[in-house]
Amino acid sequence: MAVAEVRQPALRDEAHETLAVRIAKLPVHLFLLLIGIMWLIPAAGLFVTSLLPAATANARGWWHVFSKPSEVTFANYRMIFHNSAITHALVVTAEVTIGATILPILIASLAAYALAWIEFPGRDWAFVTVVGLMVVPIQMALIPIFSLYNTLNLYDTVLGLILFHTAFALPFAIFLLRNFFAGIPRDLMEAARIDGASEWRLFFKVVLPLGLPAIAALAIFQVLFVWNDFLVGFTLSQDNQPIAAALAGQLRQFGSNLDVIAPASFFSAVIPLTVFALFQRYFVQGLLAGSVK
Repeated sequence: MAVAEVRQPALRDEAHETLAVRIAKLPVHLFLLLIGIMWLIPAAGLFVTSLLPAATANARGWWHVFSKPSEVTFANYRMIFHNSAITHALVVTAEVTIGATILPILIASLAAYALAWIEFPGRDWAFVTVVGLMVVPIQMALIPIFSLYNTLNLYDTVLGLILFHTAFALPFAIFLLRNFFAGIPRDLMEAARIDGASEWRLFFKVVLPLGLPAIAALAIFQVLFVWNDFLVGFTLSQDNQPIAAALAGQLRQFGSNLDVIAPASFFSAVIPLTVFALFQRYFVQGLLAGSVK
């Protein structure tokens, strides 16, 4: 009985402490909830607008749908897949995103391994150069690359967009992966070398499996950036524009064509948001790669 009497007050004290902590954190949680709702309102408004006929969306705000929900229709989403400009832009965006994600990861992983685990003259200077290239803005290269692409017949091609995105993704990709690879235990690498493993075997059998979190985070980051790109696609392409630039062209040509612009915009936004929501854990881990030894 004495033990039970001692445990009950202890449990009550623990419950009171937990309740006090939750009450103390309540204002912070409410503030974060308010910020989250404010961030979601534009997305909700875009979604509701995409479900309204063009005449209704142009005449009234999207919030009026709550007074007359019968106006909601999914016909707009069916119609965008009959719009050749939108469907072609989605295909181009998918091709550019896949190519501009796989290619820089392949190149950056090899370069990062060399900078982390292979001794060669000028290695530190090479890494400093890579870090320095991270501060070069895309806007500086658009006009020179535009001129170069016209000479090489790469303007308005999917390959040209992939190569441009790959070039500007490499500095950050090498920096991220090099920091992660450098955190692999040295004893593990030396043990593999003693067992006779070559550099290629070390790379494919040891480094790549251990570096999957950073590689996954880099892939997510690149997918988000390339899919949402407007400036590069608008400048370096005309007939093969990605979805962001194609939607801007629709807006200029058909200013009131909300029954096409709204569903296409929401559909194009859902894909990167879904990718980020599913793999955000890897995204955070990858951004912190190499920051803690």
